[in-house]
Amino acid sequence: MGSLQDKVVIVTGGSRGIGRAIALELGRQGCRVAVNYHSNADAADAVVREIVDAGGEAQAIQGDVSVAEDAQALVEQTLERFGALDILVNNAGITRDTLLMRMSEEDWDVVLDTNLKGAFHCVKAAQRTFLRKRAGCIINIGSVAGLMGNAGQANYSAAKAGLIGFTKALARELGSRNIRANLVAPGFIETEMTAKLPEAMLAQVSERIPLQRLGQPEDVAAVVTFLASDAAAYMTGQVVCIDGGLAM
Repeated sequence: MGSLQDKVVIVTGGSRGIGRAIALELGRQGCRVAVNYHSNADAADAVVREIVDAGGEAQAIQGDVSVAEDAQALVEQTLERFGALDILVNNAGITRDTLLMRMSEEDWDVVLDTNLKGAFHCVKAAQRTFLRKRAGCIINIGSVAGLMGNAGQANYSAAKAGLIGFTKALARELGSRNIRANLVAPGFIETEMTAKLPEAMLAQVSERIPLQRLGQPEDVAAVVTFLASDAAAYMTGQVVCIDGGLAM
């Protein structure tokens, strides 16, 4: 795999779950990591400590990616701290699950604003740096819900489907400047989010997955690390499912 030593990466929503695993793995690979978080400073600081204790470099940066000014400040603080930006991982995401008949406009807006508009804000803020040096890597964290749909997740599925179109548009628009954009679509991954699901539901889910089990955050982190590396230098505009075969 192409070396990631000293590359600077922003991981949005990097304090917990999949984002945490991505930040830690990229740190292990030698990246200097800006760990973005919205509200859980203690969790973000713990990720930073783990990276630093292993000999890496990291900094926690607070910001709500659904706010354009926060996304801009995130990029600026990363550039101030590390002097560069090479990789952007748009992982920040939330859910407000309920059936459409019960879904409020606020439930819809807050999920679209964070999961889709947040990625837009961060790419807008980062692209000037990428364009100037004619190099960059954008990895958006989607979901198989954006490919298959999911009952009770009309807002989340719409946002993640939108990320697929956004990623492909970026790949076409920025490819001539050597800026790559790909999307990773996890299936059911063992995180705090899935831990809240009833055991019976998790058993039903596992039965629908050809590999008969949920994935781990590290499974997603491994693919993100590959896409960020020079080993994936000829990949752009792709959707890579990490779902045990669920969405095939």
